[in-house]
Amino acid sequence: MKNIDTFSGFHPLVNFLYFALVLGFGMCLMHPACLVISLAGALAYNIYLNGRRAVKTALCVMLPLLLLTALINPAFNHQGATILAYLPSGNPLTLESIIYGLAAAGMLIAVILWFGCYSAVITSDKFVYLFGRIIPALSLVLSLTLRFVPKFKAQLAQVSAAQQCIGRDAASGSLLQRMKNAVTILSIMITWALENGIETADSMKSRGYGLPGRTAFSIYRFDERDKNALGWLGFCGVYILSGWLAGGMYWRYFPTMKGMAASILTVSFYLVYLALCLTPLLINLWADWRWRRLLKGEAGLQNDYNI
Repeated sequence: MKNIDTFSGFHPLVNFLYFALVLGFGMCLMHPACLVISLAGALAYNIYLNGRRAVKTALCVMLPLLLLTALINPAFNHQGATILAYLPSGNPLTLESIIYGLAAAGMLIAVILWFGCYSAVITSDKFVYLFGRIIPALSLVLSLTLRFVPKFKAQLAQVSAAQQCIGRDAASGSLLQRMKNAVTILSIMITWALENGIETADSMKSRGYGLPGRTAFSIYRFDERDKNALGWLGFCGVYILSGWLAGGMYWRYFPTMKGMAASILTVSFYLVYLALCLTPLLINLWADWRWRRLLKGEAGLQNDYNI
């Protein structure tokens, strides 16, 4: 069951800045603690947005990807000082290459999960609102591209259901018949995609999209809540970036694993990074708590009134 995402109601600039920070840091910070924080934050937010389906996806898709990447990397990367064994080819199997494979797989999974959250929060209208005046053509193309996949899946489900009603689905009959039905459905979908693209292009052209001096209607307003959120994200971004540039989040995998010694300052970098990754979840939990408290207060007033 999906939850109501309060963070999605913030200004698009706040949403975009948040995902720019977590994606940027998630791909650049390879310290094990940072990888665990990024992966945990992305998984927690995904579960809040998509419910138990996110856990099923993580177990069925992400874990095999983690194991596959961890096994492939030592087969091609033989760096490292801790030799565990020798492969049949004569190349060494090192502990550092295995750990690095796990770290790379964790980073990849975290980025995939963050992009899943991004697609749920940053809708096409938000993207066009942010970049429509700066890069109108590119923003429209990217918006249509990101929107095409869910629309294509929904249309494919409708076409498949309609074909099934007349006995032309791709799941029954002989192999040749199933192939013919699948080709028919594919032909219908290609025709729909081309027609939909032409209609969208004509619609945007008739509305004067991209012309100089064209005004745009927007329902987004930058209020005090957005200012506070933007200030918090700016503080987290500057603080973490400073710690990264100063070497406080340094970690190497080759030839031996070594990182910056733990101190109060380095721990503060990790805590701020954890707070950054959990920002949407904390906002949503706070909003849920206030809503439940309000409902309890109204229920108490109603009981008093009935008495």
